[in-house]
Amino acid sequence: MPMSTLEVVPDRVLAPWAGRVRAAVVLGSGFGGLASAIGVTQTVSYADLPSFPHPPSGVRGHAGQLLLGEADGIPVALFQGRVHRYQGVTALEAAYPARLAAALGADTLIVTNAAGAVSPDLATGDVVVIADQINLSGDSPLVGWPGPPGGVPFVPMRDAYDPALRELALQVASEQGMTLHQGVYTGLLGPAFETVAEVEMLRRLGTDVVGMSTVHEVIAARALGLRVLGFSLVANAAGGVGLSHEEVLDAGAKAEASLARLLAAVLQRI
Repeated sequence: MPMSTLEVVPDRVLAPWAGRVRAAVVLGSGFGGLASAIGVTQTVSYADLPSFPHPPSGVRGHAGQLLLGEADGIPVALFQGRVHRYQGVTALEAAYPARLAAALGADTLIVTNAAGAVSPDLATGDVVVIADQINLSGDSPLVGWPGPPGGVPFVPMRDAYDPALRELALQVASEQGMTLHQGVYTGLLGPAFETVAEVEMLRRLGTDVVGMSTVHEVIAARALGLRVLGFSLVANAAGGVGLSHEEVLDAGAKAEASLARLLAAVLQRI
């Protein structure tokens, strides 16, 4: 895969969907069950996508497959799981879902993740619509990219997360009687969880939730002109005692039904 371009050409198995997909959704740890938000007509294992980056190890809670179907008549691509920089892939490879979404014709990317709460106002099980992000991974999918034809790779990130889409999510959540917080997501490299000192640093920087994904996908999506909406599920307190990946998966399972309703309604109104 060339390191100088964000372009992805849909693999043969995806060719019938090229130009048809309107929105794409990336499901993070513990979110796999949200596939119920769309009517699936085709399932493709990541292993069957030659262009998909294949790290040496997987992550529990990530099914590793692409679902294609419709949500209220809207063609949707849904990624059940993602790859992370800490798995040994590049930032460009970690941004693959955004790149493939654009290649399939999507104009909207919805990213989800499980995150640790940095803000003391958040508790396990809370859902945060991401208002902005801080990339502290030390990397970017735009490194080495010359930019679009005749352009440069200096992508504006002021409204990385689309304000109108955030407002839509808040409206839908209110209609469903669901409390939806807003906050800033910080992406770290991982895979070690944060120290107490690091959590204090993040709090002072204005972080509300912290995780190990998402930021590269969003940067690539904006470079490709996609609108972005993001959700974080608070799975634990960052730097907490007894922190584990099991907490992340458990929190996702408990919030699955309400998040599926929210996601389905948002997709219907995009």
